[in-house]
Amino acid sequence: MAVNRTHTVIESPIGPLTLVATANGLCGLYMAEHRHKPNESTFGESSPANFGAVREQLDEYFSGERTEFSLPLDPSGTEFQQRVWDALRTIPYGQTWSYMDLAQTLGNPLAIRAVAAANGKNPISIIVPCHRVVGSDGSLTGFAGGLDRKRFLLEQESGGVSDVLF
Repeated sequence: MAVNRTHTVIESPIGPLTLVATANGLCGLYMAEHRHKPNESTFGESSPANFGAVREQLDEYFSGERTEFSLPLDPSGTEFQQRVWDALRTIPYGQTWSYMDLAQTLGNPLAIRAVAAANGKNPISIIVPCHRVVGSDGSLTGFAGGLDRKRFLLEQESGGVSDVLF
């Protein structure tokens, strides 16, 4: 059975963001050039009507006024992916974890590659903060929206100023 979805595109400091929702909540947040973005034909009709709270909370986040999101989410993924995405939401604003930290939080320190793969398939970037996961040496590694956007988000959360323009 097909899930009824709607979508809209909003502007942000990191470029246009495509928001996708079901009746149960936000199911996608995709950046320009986003790796692993589903075919746009699956996004449903364009309708900004159901995205007021998402837009407001993202505006507050980008202006430095919001450190946590309180939105109904409806990501589609395997049970393991859902567990990884839930764990991502526990990483505090302004902090980073390694993939090992994330795997240990899930109780399986040997699952680093599986955790990394699930992290990369996160359909709700920013709100489910996959950008807060870095390499074990602190290096910036893969991000579906690109490393410049990841750097921007991490610098914003740490109080730094980024000169990246999108």
